[in-house]
Amino acid sequence: MAKAFKLIIALGVIVLLGWGITSGLGQVGDNQGYEPDQPIAFSHKIHAGDNSINCLYCHFGAEKSRHAGIPPANVCMNCHTEIRKDSPEIAKVKKAIDEGKAIEWIKVHRLADFVYFNHSQHVSVGKLDCQSCHGAVESMTRMRQDKMLTMGWCLDCHRASDVKVKGHTEPMKVSEQGGADCAKCHY
Repeated sequence: MAKAFKLIIALGVIVLLGWGITSGLGQVGDNQGYEPDQPIAFSHKIHAGDNSINCLYCHFGAEKSRHAGIPPANVCMNCHTEIRKDSPEIAKVKKAIDEGKAIEWIKVHRLADFVYFNHSQHVSVGKLDCQSCHGAVESMTRMRQDKMLTMGWCLDCHRASDVKVKGHTEPMKVSEQGGADCAKCHY
């Protein structure tokens, strides 16, 4: 009787561990709604929305690099030496520049370490708007993760999105061109 009880307990533990691992992995990248306070109250609504500043002006790495990047403080000062130069938030930017310190922004969109993602492939090759993955940034006073950014969410997009391929007159799905190949994002 004791052996059977131990076996039942062991099987129960294995089932619970398996369930915990698989349900946990299903949520990797799902920080949807994450909206941290930042060291400087930067509003995408004012910059990208009200003033129609193109995302790529500040996040210039997105066109040619794996990372979109957080803009250097000097990019802010391209405008703010003349506009709202006496704002307390701009004073924080000036102070960081004067002290030679980086502004310690809190990362909002975080993928798992075992995931490879390339912004330039999506922005320059795929011609995606930033809003496709980041939501209506132009309406966000404080940046938040709008989409799930899970593997399933990415694969759904790859299965639904067309891409033009040389030598083909009709567009093909991204998934048909290797966009569902595990080794593209996990290697």
